[in-house]
Amino acid sequence: MEGIGWLLAIILGAIAGWIAEKIMKSNMGLLMNIVVGIIGALIGNFIFDLILGSSAEGSVLGQLVVAVIGACILIWLVRLVRGRT
Repeated sequence: MEGIGWLLAIILGAIAGWIAEKIMKSNMGLLMNIVVGIIGALIGNFIFDLILGSSAEGSVLGQLVVAVIGACILIWLVRLVRGRT
């Protein structure tokens, strides 16, 4: 989440984690939503940089979409490693 402040990163992380939680039908608390959302944003930005050559750096809404996609990928990877379906 380049170019945004820490407070906005935490808020976007919480929102992205919550949305990903609902999409992936998992059950996490607020702190885990924040962590998953922020790590998901890092994963999403990395993937978008690899595929498209750029990410949604300038837009808060774009960052939210990228963070949700990354958070869903993170939840999927954790389930894959743990062996849960």
